[in-house]
Amino acid sequence: MNQAPAQNDMSSANYYTTLEVAKILGMAVRSVQLMVDRGDLQAWKTPGGHRRITRESLERWIQGSRAGVTGVAALHGTPSDLRQSGRRRPAVHVPRILLIEDSSHFQNLVSMLVKQRFPSVDLHIANDGITGLVSFGHLQPDLIIVDILLPGIDGATMITGLRRHALFGQCKLVVLTSLDQEQRAPYAFALQDVPVVHKPKLVQELPGLIESALQHLIAPAAAAPVPA
Repeated sequence: MNQAPAQNDMSSANYYTTLEVAKILGMAVRSVQLMVDRGDLQAWKTPGGHRRITRESLERWIQGSRAGVTGVAALHGTPSDLRQSGRRRPAVHVPRILLIEDSSHFQNLVSMLVKQRFPSVDLHIANDGITGLVSFGHLQPDLIIVDILLPGIDGATMITGLRRHALFGQCKLVVLTSLDQEQRAPYAFALQDVPVVHKPKLVQELPGLIESALQHLIAPAAAAPVPA
């Protein structure tokens, strides 16, 4: 935790409260506090013991998180923009999938399946749970495909946080995992009513779940058959 800044740097434009950062990132306040404790965000404390997170460190962290997100469309918005109203969707809605997966092998496999079967869909990829939470707020995807085991924050905890997110709405979820039924038991609290794909069966099972989740957004001609 840093020392309090000089008087001329204490304008509210130069720092955020923990609650403001939680809203910007779409996280729980406790998650933001943990980011401060880990040094991901720089902060100082008021005489009353309240954290004040520097604008510079938040912008730096968001820019760094964007570097871990790939996709057809670029991410837009700054912390100051996000203090205002949420961003509007384009008039013609392009279905969006956010894949949160740290394995490059499965990133490539899902990318190939989406490109072949659902060419009208935008796929974005986040490499870890924290980046996934941030990119969710920016992208507002129609479907999230998430691995249970992720660096930084596990997928089960992230799913719980997403369901509390004000923007979650009608977003669909699909879970990927290499864990068998017995190994998934500790994550059962997050997996209720969520389709789960065992990674060895990803090619066979995932396309059908994507089609089911996005069927109201994809024109019949948009879902192409897998080449023989």
